[in-house]
Order: sequence, then C-alpha cells, then structure tokens
Amino acid sequence: MQILPSSTLFCCTMNEVRSPMAEGIMKRFHGSRVFVDSVGVHLGKRDPFMVEVMKEIGVDMSQHKPKTFESLTDDSFDFVISLSTDAQRHADDLTRYMHCDTRLWEIFDATQVEGTREACLGAYRQARDQMQHRILELFPVLDYPQF
Repeated sequence: MQILPSSTLFCCTMNEVRSPMAEGIMKRFHGSRVFVDSVGVHLGKRDPFMVEVMKEIGVDMSQHKPKTFESLTDDSFDFVISLSTDAQRHADDLTRYMHCDTRLWEIFDATQVEGTREACLGAYRQARDQMQHRILELFPVLDYPQF
C-alpha cells in the first residue's frame, strides 16, 4: 500500500492550468491528510477555462493565485511532481539537497489547442481527467493509517 506523503508540490511553467488543476484534485481527494501546493517557473495568471472545468468536478479554483518557485514559503516537500520539463529543472534545483521523490509527468497542455470555446474546454477536460487519473493511480483513495 502506498503511504501518502505529508507534503506534495505540483509545478509547471506558469502555474495557470496544469499545476493548479493537480493541486485542486489532490486536495479534493487527500487535502485533509496532505499539504498540497503548486507553483510555476514564471508567473502566470488565473485561467478561466481551468476554473470552469475544475468547477465541473466540484473543485473551486476561482481564488487561485499563480505563484513562482521564488514565492514558496516552505520548500520542504516529500513529493514534487513536475508537469513540464522547464519545471523539472527547477524542481531538481529545489530538491538537490533533500530526500524527496521527484517525478515528471507528461500531461497534455490544453493551452496549445485553438478553436471554438467547446474545443478549448474539451482540451482542458482532457488534461484535467488525465491528471486526476495519474493522481489517483499514485495515491488511491484508501483508509490510510494515521501516524
């Protein structure tokens, strides 16, 4: 059985779409047991499509404020999951001197899809669902032991 980490950081390029989605999904399933945060390499802005597709699964991201690695108040994490290669380089620097599990997940970048509003929302849903699958695969919802 996988034991939940006490803290997890999700990071991507702008902290606009993928990393806040991952943060919201992780908090939805494990937020009472795990400290979860997200950052970007560069400072982005809150993405309205991200907010909308997260609301569809009951996760309110309307107050999300993008932040960067430099703005982290706590840089000690058990798990750091990068959602872009740029973020992975920063995560490697952050965790260089700590015992931490780091991973790079290739998650579909919904911002690359152009077209109608529905086509864009469909792309965001695809990224959200892919992220949720990966999170629940790594950290399934179980009765975790309390330490």
